[in-house]
Amino acid sequence: MELIKRNIHMDRVRTEAVTQFTMEEDVNVPENKPDVSTLNLEKAELVIDEIRPGSDCVTVRGRMAYVILYHTSEEGSSLVVLDGKLPFEERIILQGATPADTVSVEGEVDDLTVGVINSRKLNIQSLITLTARVEELYDEEAPIAIHGEERVEYHRMPLDIAQIAICKNDIFRLKEEVALPANYPNVFQILWNNVSLGDVEFKAMEEKLTVSGDVHLFLLYEGEGEEHPVRSFETTIPMSGVLECHGCKEGMLPDIRYRLGQQELTVRPDFDGEERSIGIELVMDISVRIYEEEKLEIVSDVYGVSNEISTVTHSTNLRRLLARVTGKTKVTDHIHVVGDSVLQLLHSEGTVALDQQSTVENGILLQGSMSVKVMYITGEDDAPYGCAQAQIPYSYTLEVPDIAPEDLGKVHAEVEQLQVTMLDGEEMDVKAVLSFSTVVFKNIPVELITQVTVSELDSAKMSSLPGMVVYVVKEGDNLWNIGKRYYVPVDVLKELNSLESDELTPGQKLLIVKGC
Repeated sequence: MELIKRNIHMDRVRTEAVTQFTMEEDVNVPENKPDVSTLNLEKAELVIDEIRPGSDCVTVRGRMAYVILYHTSEEGSSLVVLDGKLPFEERIILQGATPADTVSVEGEVDDLTVGVINSRKLNIQSLITLTARVEELYDEEAPIAIHGEERVEYHRMPLDIAQIAICKNDIFRLKEEVALPANYPNVFQILWNNVSLGDVEFKAMEEKLTVSGDVHLFLLYEGEGEEHPVRSFETTIPMSGVLECHGCKEGMLPDIRYRLGQQELTVRPDFDGEERSIGIELVMDISVRIYEEEKLEIVSDVYGVSNEISTVTHSTNLRRLLARVTGKTKVTDHIHVVGDSVLQLLHSEGTVALDQQSTVENGILLQGSMSVKVMYITGEDDAPYGCAQAQIPYSYTLEVPDIAPEDLGKVHAEVEQLQVTMLDGEEMDVKAVLSFSTVVFKNIPVELITQVTVSELDSAKMSSLPGMVVYVVKEGDNLWNIGKRYYVPVDVLKELNSLESDELTPGQKLLIVKGC
């Protein structure tokens, strides 16, 4: 007797670990930079240079690249950019990892703080979060039929399943050129920039993935001229493109994770040879997971009619798509500016952190905070620009009907809208819309039959069964378990009792004849 099986392609996180550590360093201002008067803006990103897997651990080596914008009281430009890199090496305990594994590591810079020790020395502190995981592909062998000479009955259970069709890492490159408006001065040097992505969407098509969204660009620069006037420029650039994706088909379910990786801004001459064109080169690091939904019937039970049948099973989890959901929530707050008088708002940016995700009844409870930075003009000659920052907490339940704690779903969060307005010279009003999206898979626990063994019928057991009996149906009975108990095929039971369907009702009488 042969058990016919079908491979179901699955993916899973075999092991995962999160660690946090602090970085603190005193940094000297280079000799070619003027003295620090006051700080204005700072930002940092983590760059992973090397990942070395070991036994139950992984060693990560990288650097934190920082950029600081500060005021100086020395003659010349009032705003100065200072950048640098702080190296790190961290060992993460990762239970179950081996030196042969491919380990992915994601890093985030949290709570970046820069302080002035003196005019030539700064103190930089930050909290680093590293997430290491080992993801793997595997197959489950699901029985779909039984072939053999022996007379057997088997029951097939219908399932809707989602199996992994495509799993890979890819990059999407974007090159754009933006011209400054006519009333803006030529660029002498860029002081500060912020690039972010919004409304990013992926769609599965035949042999490709389409990518669309927006690129938000903010520039603070010194213009050409004797006094090097400082100007700000802000724009939104539509983004679209195609990623080759062999095996992709329209109607498949993409679950894509992405982050903005390498970015480069350059000032280029326009057609007249003036420094008025901004070249943008961006790289999106993309983790591609594409799933295919399928209806499948698997053999869930079997019994013999002329032989004894025994089975070996193993417990596993399959999955089906539960929901693709999006949700939005509003957050509001006030920012009080200390020590400055705000004349004009220049630029605002926000990022959302998802600190906690937990399953509740019919939903996912999301808790975290939105970080807001606002740059403004003060009107003070020695420090004409200022920056205010705030952390605004949020709590929101993303509705997912019928979700259970064991169901899988990674939530993506972003700031969809951000509006900052002045209330007076010391108070700002912040309003934002946070957007959340996820693909949730329902875990389906099943017992898969892995082996079927045929043996002779137990003569004592068979002789104890009546040759003919009128069976009274009880609550919970069905044709399958009745036929299994008396070694009679289900279709014979239906024929003997002139049944047109499998439906039974308690108290119903069935004629059963052994050996039919």
